[in-house]
Amino acid sequence: MKLLSNYKYWIINFFGWILFSLFMLTIDKITYVQDASINKLYYLLSEGVLCGLLGFLLSFVILYFIENHFNIGNYSKVDVYKLIAVVVLTQFIYHGLLWPMLSIPAFHFLNEHIDLTILQKLTNVPHFLVYFVVWLFVVLTFKLVYYINTIKVKQLELEANLKEAQLNTLKGQINPHFMFNSLNNIRGLMLEDADIARDMLTNLSETLRYSLTKSELNSISLEDELEMVENYIEISKIQFEDRLQFEMKTDEDALNEQIPPMIIQMLIENALKHGISNIKSGGKVHLSTLIIDRQLQIKVTNSGTLQKNENSTRLGIKNIEKRLELLYGKNATFTLEEINNTVVATIKMPIV
Repeated sequence: MKLLSNYKYWIINFFGWILFSLFMLTIDKITYVQDASINKLYYLLSEGVLCGLLGFLLSFVILYFIENHFNIGNYSKVDVYKLIAVVVLTQFIYHGLLWPMLSIPAFHFLNEHIDLTILQKLTNVPHFLVYFVVWLFVVLTFKLVYYINTIKVKQLELEANLKEAQLNTLKGQINPHFMFNSLNNIRGLMLEDADIARDMLTNLSETLRYSLTKSELNSISLEDELEMVENYIEISKIQFEDRLQFEMKTDEDALNEQIPPMIIQMLIENALKHGISNIKSGGKVHLSTLIIDRQLQIKVTNSGTLQKNENSTRLGIKNIEKRLELLYGKNATFTLEEINNTVVATIKMPIV
């Protein structure tokens, strides 16, 4: 923030200098003066105002240097020395102008001339230097706090942009992965049964239409996702024939809840690819969705066992974990475990 162009700073700075000078100089003198005449009081008030006004004007010299030549977030020793030199320069100017200015109210109210020796003037330098040191501390503190807040905002924006980029990358991994498997199935059916292949293409086109229209969203309704899953199952049943049994149990109250798009499809795909396809006689996939303790629980259970394959990239599993982490942080969980010759994948996410 540029204080030089901020009118609020001008107002606050002006009254700050005047009030500080009156408090440090005028009020202190008045308390020690006994039986002061009205003219003496007028002079003391004029003295305090003029000292504050001159400091107010010269503070802009220092502020100009700070805002144009001193980077609060990346300064060097040379910059600090330059800042000190500017402050010292303003002190010479301040004390060079102060005493002639104070002679005016002194002559007007007291009919006196201020005639101080150089030593007497020098003894006043530390007192007035404190004014500038206090002002400089306030300004640099404000600049530092503003800089830190700006860095925090930029960091949050960067994290948000990074998160969005990561989510878009993960979404981009879903569609090619699914298309590759489906197109391979269609290719295998083209020569065997054209009618079945045509039906599979129809279901695939519906699934891809869904994917294209929803992939730009971070969340969709559970009901929409389940419709897409049913389409995917129809495609898969053509491939697996009677080797695939699918059951779905849905909590009606959960249908309008928002979830990441295609995340259930990835659970089903993982169950078919690593579970049913490895069992010669086939198996069963059971999908259930329900609300428990203000959390949406999605559970996919499939026949089979967990297999540790060093050649597997586990892309689908990593994708699910990463998307949940980016969207919900620690408020969502994903588990994959083997229970009684079945593999159970469970997602728990907060209801938003």
